[in-house]
Amino acid sequence: MKRLRHQGFFKFKPEITPDQVAAVWRTMEAFQREIPGILEFTWGTDASTEGLSDGFTHSWCMTFENVAARDAYLPHPVHQAAVQFVVPKLERFIVIDHEFAVR
Repeated sequence: MKRLRHQGFFKFKPEITPDQVAAVWRTMEAFQREIPGILEFTWGTDASTEGLSDGFTHSWCMTFENVAARDAYLPHPVHQAAVQFVVPKLERFIVIDHEFAVR
């Protein structure tokens, strides 16, 4: 069986306040409750000491049951509303997915 990891990296615009950042995470944390197929959601600030973040300050990771669950999530109205709320607060972002085998 394969699962899918959906990972993102955010660099918020300089004018975005800590309260606005917190609102982004509250919005994204709701995905697991409101969208089927999301097994886990975590997020955090960059804790690396390597200095390789290229200006990205926050990251997040979702684990989906499978590719089909991710595919259903992308157009889901809750996700699309979040995109409209979150993206204007970002200077840069990257999203990348990979499948992995459940052992």
